[in-house]
Amino acid sequence: MWKLALAVTVAGIVTLAGPADARDAAQAGQLPAVSVAQMPVQAQQVYRQIHQGGPFAYGKDGSVFGNRERLLPARSRGYYREYTVPTPGAPNRGARRIVCGGSQPDRPEACYYTGDHYASFARIVQ
Repeated sequence: MWKLALAVTVAGIVTLAGPADARDAAQAGQLPAVSVAQMPVQAQQVYRQIHQGGPFAYGKDGSVFGNRERLLPARSRGYYREYTVPTPGAPNRGARRIVCGGSQPDRPEACYYTGDHYASFARIVQ
């Protein structure tokens, strides 16, 4: 049976991967990378706010992200927190998020950007 490949664009980076491939890559620490400068301006602003401890525009910002998709490296519950990246013109929170992990929310050990509501992630690098 043919595997359906999912074309995903993350900040201009195109990768082809099926769901199982993406999970395998995440567990091996092989997620694509995106620099802060390559992210949308709104994502750059949210990234700075995360490191400053806020303020955040949405009540759900900073809430625990469960990683149910298993696309990020496996960690204990409560390790990851999610933040909304505003999408101009969207009538709701939109699909863009930054998910950061670490013991202190304003000093994350790693952050990830998704432009497609958790279908794919790229590790944010300086």
